[in-house]
Amino acid sequence: MAKRDRILERILQGTSDANIPFNALCQILSSLGFDERIRGSHHIFTKDDVIEIINIQPKGSKSKAYQVKQVRDIILKYKMLGDD
Repeated sequence: MAKRDRILERILQGTSDANIPFNALCQILSSLGFDERIRGSHHIFTKDDVIEIINIQPKGSKSKAYQVKQVRDIILKYKMLGDD
């Protein structure tokens, strides 16, 4: 299992939201087709067929737990993995 897949699995499980590396979260969003724009520490992700705008900031080298939850909710809402 690739590192990206392991981290994506941890995001979807929701058991360790505070321990998701920020760079890995950005890479997963990019791999799901999101466009990234950076304004200071804010990484803003948009996608044509997704209404929500994802705005995330790092907390040290990790992602903020509530932002990981927001990303998980969007992945599940839009069925971005195709196996649900």
